Amino acid sequence: RMQGRGGERPVEDTNRIRSNPQGGKAFGQALRVQESDLDRIGQEYRRQNTDADPSQIEKYKAKFILYDRDHKGELGMEEVRLMLEKLGQPKTHIEIKRMIAQVDKSGRGVITYFDFLEMMLGAGGNSILKKILMFEEMGKEKEGPRKGDLPPVRSLADLP
Repeated sequence: RMQGRGGERPVEDTNRIRSNPQGGKAFGQALRVQESDLDRIGQEYRRQNTDADPSQIEKYKAKFILYDRDHKGELGMEEVRLMLEKLGQPKTHIEIKRMIAQVDKSGRGVITYFDFLEMMLGAGGNSILKKILMFEEMGKEKEGPRKGDLPPVRSLADLP
């Protein structure tokens, strides 16, 4: 849909863009629309939770975008399944439904970005999904170059 011609900025039809994520320009537009939507939701979360750290919200926005493969602003069953598999924690269909139900405030069977922020930053976030994501973060912080990972030291005598 477009708004009037009187110098007003046109509003993109996000459904049209999302329905065809192929092609760089349309895909880039969809990502920008999604990011601005998530920024708006993040601001709303901060209004309701004044002690929330803006850098944490940004970090979780990036993580949410990574896992929201269809860019609809919510994590469905398939996206949560892929996320858990990527984290090395594959779960059954029923386990994933239970995980989503622990977090889903709307009752639609999806995790919205607001639900995701509440799960990760809220005091009552005791879901298994949060624990898995937090475990993944701790593992990344501890990763680093280890002595055993370095190639063996070679000298000029080792050259052919």
